Amino acid sequence: MTHFDSRIGLIALLFFSAWSFADEPGRAEAPSFSASSAAGDSIELPMQQQGIGLYLFWASWCPYCKALMPHLQSIEDEFGDRVTVYALNFRDQNDPEKYIDERGFDFVLIPDADEIAAQWGARATPALYIVDDEKRIRFSLYDVLTEDPPGYEQLGHSQRAERRAPFWAARIRQALDSLIHNDAGS
Repeated sequence: MTHFDSRIGLIALLFFSAWSFADEPGRAEAPSFSASSAAGDSIELPMQQQGIGLYLFWASWCPYCKALMPHLQSIEDEFGDRVTVYALNFRDQNDPEKYIDERGFDFVLIPDADEIAAQWGARATPALYIVDDEKRIRFSLYDVLTEDPPGYEQLGHSQRAERRAPFWAARIRQALDSLIHNDAGS
């Protein structure tokens, strides 16, 4: 795939993602769903969400997910009870519970989330949405675009992922800081 082809694909992905949540930008109501966690708990989300929810749609084979997940764990550690990461595994033939356990992540794992991903408009990994306490989507990773650094197109996926993950984590933290600061000021 050429650099041009990947840009066209990204533009199409963003168009369809925006179309999926055609409400006020950044304020769309999060789709609700019932699921079973890897721990065996039946949960209704986002209704039973703990704090602000980070909904990560991921797969264990995805280098971008692998690079982002340690940052999400540090965000969850930093924000404590104010933030919960929901790891919704989709398009994955591997064992997501083993992957999460081996790395010591504290995420709420939903292992079979293909239908939920479709409902949310998650078409590529990673997809991440921040849902506030009013059950509104306040951030989408799909909205985070940057210009590629020189030589970026010649890097492998793992190298690209390692460069993108810290940037994405910084944007996620900014969104969380803004939400928490606004809540504190209300």
